[in-house]
Amino acid sequence: MYFHSLQFAFFLTVVFALYWAVHQHKWARLGVLMVASVIFYSMWTPLPLLLFVAATGINHLCIKGFRRSQSPRVRKTLVTVAIVSTLGALCTFKYADMFRETLVVLLAPLGIHVRTEPFGLLLPVGLSFFTFQAISYVVDCYRGLIQKEHTYFEHLLYLLFFPHLVAGPIVRPSHLIERFDDTPSLTAEEGGRGMYRIAVGMVKKLVIADVLGSGLVDPVFGSPEAYTSAECLVAAVAYSFELYFDFSAYSDIAIGTAALFGFKFEENFNRPYLATNLFDFWSRWHISLSTWLRDYLYRPLGGNRVSKPRALLNLMITMGLGGLWHGADWRFAIWGLAHGAMEAVIRVWWWVTGKPPKEGPMAKVRAGLGLVATFTVVVLTRVVFRSPTLAHAGEMYARMFEGSSGLANVSTLVWTMLAVAAVSHVTPLSLFHKTGELFVRMPVPVRAVVLVLVGLGVRHLTSVEARPYVYFQF
Repeated sequence: MYFHSLQFAFFLTVVFALYWAVHQHKWARLGVLMVASVIFYSMWTPLPLLLFVAATGINHLCIKGFRRSQSPRVRKTLVTVAIVSTLGALCTFKYADMFRETLVVLLAPLGIHVRTEPFGLLLPVGLSFFTFQAISYVVDCYRGLIQKEHTYFEHLLYLLFFPHLVAGPIVRPSHLIERFDDTPSLTAEEGGRGMYRIAVGMVKKLVIADVLGSGLVDPVFGSPEAYTSAECLVAAVAYSFELYFDFSAYSDIAIGTAALFGFKFEENFNRPYLATNLFDFWSRWHISLSTWLRDYLYRPLGGNRVSKPRALLNLMITMGLGGLWHGADWRFAIWGLAHGAMEAVIRVWWWVTGKPPKEGPMAKVRAGLGLVATFTVVVLTRVVFRSPTLAHAGEMYARMFEGSSGLANVSTLVWTMLAVAAVSHVTPLSLFHKTGELFVRMPVPVRAVVLVLVGLGVRHLTSVEARPYVYFQF
């Protein structure tokens, strides 16, 4: 059940009505959300829910154990069991075949035979997001950041809550489970803002991302040899915009949907293509993942509080594992390590020369050059991210820099969507908020009509088949 489907609109309407009918009673409203979340996930396949239930059960028992223990050794053992078991499920279902294939390649020259047949394990939708959110809850309990003891039911609902389960954002406990005791409220203005975010997400997904994907990105990346260098370069740029508008659309709809139930999720994007360096980019892109990696991996490794060489190693480990989190293929790790290596170069440069001043006659020039350089790096490295194999990425790079001209295969519709994407990305956020306030002032029936028209009309206008969200594969 996709967020941009009529089926979801009906589903959300029913759940919304039931939830607010019983919102004064904690367990009734949480029960509505749990049933809704199970139904929502089961629309793909219900079997992985057993894995989620079991993993949550193990974590919950470990949390109860280390909360009651006074022994540091016992506490560390239990938190380790929880983290390892959660990561173990991720590695088994997501990375087992990747590790098997790697061993086949490495051990074959030594005459050691390894299973060549794929394991064929089902990869549960949303497992990567579930894993990171589950670990954050365990670690926050261990660190004492969460004082209240929640029931297993609350713990499971926190992880399965349907707006964020499949493709994020990774929601911190303070924004969801710690709000379960609060009797929710929803004003007409808050409801309007939630609907506005959903409408914005629909437009981003159906009008911009899907047009760029089907109109140029998929054909070019599928057969780069059939296109000119100029067309391949435009397709690489288009893919970066497709990825942003597709993923930020999902986050917009998740944030808007959660708001309709009285929960406030943090923003997951902040105009990332206006970043002036890669550190700035990762503070703006997929913010819930970037901050998770910072708080639960980079800082526990020592962060930048250690020697300079060790700080660079911590950075490389974090970016490499963050890249690998995206998919069971070493090219994702290479993509992450490439970003890590360039961030390391920037950091070393800053150590030597100091960070450039943000004020002064050359500040805007430096910022402009940094913006262009950062966007170029992001676009070029994403060729590896988008291509099915490293060999295919090599073919795409070769074609891009071959030097052939001509843009006959870039349609007017694609050019239009690229222009819309670029202009909307640089539009001040104040205009976005003013538009939202205008939407909020509309009468409720008018808002509903606008939302339905956005959800159903734009797809008809663009004549593009609705596509799955890109991050569903991760």
